[in-house]
Formats: sequence, C-alpha cells, structure tokens
Amino acid sequence: MPKYLFQGSYRPEGHEGSDEGGRQPAPRNLETLVKQQGGRLEAFYFTFGDADAIASPSCPTTSRRRPLSLAINASGLVGVRTTVLLTTDEMDQATKKHRYRPPATEESTS
Repeated sequence: MPKYLFQGSYRPEGHEGSDEGGRQPAPRNLETLVKQQGGRLEAFYFTFGDADAIASPSCPTTSRRRPLSLAINASGLVGVRTTVLLTTDEMDQATKKHRYRPPATEESTS
C-alpha cells in the first residue's frame, strides 16, 4: 500500500487551545480520516522546525489519499504538504523503466 509523509503546520487558529492539551485529538482525528479512505495511520509525531507535526499514512491509492489533504487544508487550522514515500525496491524499479536521453547536440550528430 502506498505510503506518504504529511508535514503539517498549524495556522494561528490551530494553536488555540494547545495550552490546555488541545493537540490531543489531532492524531485521533487524522487516524479516523485515514481509516475512512481505507488506509492506516503508520505514525504521528509533533515536531520542532518547519513543520509542527508529521504523519505517515498509507492509503490504497492516490485518489484515496487526496481527500485527506483536502479535508485537512480546508479546515483552515492546519496547512499540509504531502510527499510520496518510495521504498528502495520501488525506486530501483522506477529507474529501470525510464532512462533519460538528452537530445542530440550538433557536436554529437557531426
């Protein structure tokens, strides 16, 4: 099942309530959304740095993953960036399928 990396950054409204433990529902809410799309939440962590949280959901297809990021971004509380994660085997297979050949230059055609 394809895996993804979500990097979420809270918008100002998303920080409200965090002093009183307001972040506790975040992993559960995401897990519920992922399950609704037939997937599984592999990991969820709060972070320091560019992102406030990261999560790794797996979803059966890209079309099932897309509603997740749309729903999260539409909430107005969190902005999410999504990265597709590839295993070593998947990357090896991808590089074997397509080889880039630059266009011929004048020097190489002479």
